[in-house]
Amino acid sequence: MTSKTARPARLSDPIMISIRQATPKDAPSIIDFQQKMAWETEKMHLPPETVTKGVHGVFEDSSRGEYFVAESEGRAVASLLITYEWSDWRNCNVWWFQSVYVVPEYRRQGIFRKMYTHIRNLAEEQGIAGLRLYVETKNERAQKTYEALGMGSGHYSFYEWMRK
Repeated sequence: MTSKTARPARLSDPIMISIRQATPKDAPSIIDFQQKMAWETEKMHLPPETVTKGVHGVFEDSSRGEYFVAESEGRAVASLLITYEWSDWRNCNVWWFQSVYVVPEYRRQGIFRKMYTHIRNLAEEQGIAGLRLYVETKNERAQKTYEALGMGSGHYSFYEWMRK
């Protein structure tokens, strides 16, 4: 007899989702989401003290970014971080989506689409130049989601040097 890892079931009933700016009370959920995402995407264990300080660092200094959460029945079921890039070509900011995580049983139900629409509306209201994100090159499902929202892969390649 072999054991299989069970995949969380999708929710069958329609769910009510609200999108809002996160508060420090959401930090435990966001920290948990970041640790799960690091494991899912890169099989990386994040030191709890580091990610805890990192998440709280955003709440302590808004120049670092702003978290948003999707909530269902009072429970955070998704989060993302918006960070800022100054564009001297456009004389305004570009917002970057980072740290996007949706709880497995809530995936493929339009939650990221709702979050994206909320953020895009805020960006338009605030005169932001545009929205950007990066995605794992092998994550074709996410790429298709972003393309369906009208985002394009652009003409840039991504390079990095990371000390930590």
